[in-house]
Amino acid sequence: MAELDRRLVAWCERQLGATPVERLMGVSQMAEVVGVRLDDGRSVVIKSRSDPTARAKTCVAVQHHAADAGFPCARPLTDVTDLDGLAVHAEEWRPGGELLRGDSPEIAERSAQLYAQLAVIVEDLRLSPPLPNPEWVNWDHDGPGLWPPNELHDIRPLATQLPPPLVAIATRARARLMKSGHLPRVLGHADWEAQNLRWNADGPHAVHDWDSIAWLPEAALVGAASGAFASAEIPTLMPLHSSEAFIAAYENARGRTFAVEERELAWAASLWPALHNARAEFLWHTQPVALTEVLTQGEERLRRAGA
Repeated sequence: MAELDRRLVAWCERQLGATPVERLMGVSQMAEVVGVRLDDGRSVVIKSRSDPTARAKTCVAVQHHAADAGFPCARPLTDVTDLDGLAVHAEEWRPGGELLRGDSPEIAERSAQLYAQLAVIVEDLRLSPPLPNPEWVNWDHDGPGLWPPNELHDIRPLATQLPPPLVAIATRARARLMKSGHLPRVLGHADWEAQNLRWNADGPHAVHDWDSIAWLPEAALVGAASGAFASAEIPTLMPLHSSEAFIAAYENARGRTFAVEERELAWAASLWPALHNARAEFLWHTQPVALTEVLTQGEERLRRAGA
């Protein structure tokens, strides 16, 4: 970590023309995220991550376009550059705001309306597709099995012993999702969860996790968000009526109703992030929160998906 810090200091001096003098925060998940105060008084966030398929440039370009359009998110301050094999960029420090907790239809509608605002902003962007899509929406992967390859999950002792009802639901959901692969694809935020959104009393304050941009049919992006919008510390699957409210509020905000095929696609996609989380719960022996909801709601969501 000391070596990484030295490299990041030198990177800041080259890219931002200032030296970090204080560490404000640090998070390590899919990326290393470090907030620092610079010697010129600015506070910035530096993100570095492995990027073997060069997704990061498109993700940061989407974020920059959204910020320029007035969408509530941190504005990137640099392009993505290579730092000893890591993709690195800096963005504004945008602390504050609160999680909007709860999975009621009313909260679903607020979340969906914000999602629709972003969809309008990015719908005409023409950028290199950020493929592969994030794992929790990567049902169209080109691997040999049902699930996208995951070197940590695939070696678990129980990887071939998943509960048969979970496998059956995932198989039907993926088959329905693959049937709509001909629909036009758009860019969209694929990790639309409460943990990545911050709100003030007067509205949205910041949307985070722009590394999770995906290239999917619009209805699939909306469906995935409708199933996950309230997930915070422990991801799960939303109540059916709240997913329904999310999809309807999105359609209303966009001024168009999904066609039958799109509506079915949305319901199939609503299951996939929860299926991804349910599998992880089983493999890593954690509380079966998503798994319970998938097994409870799966049949009805598949019925609505025409699966």
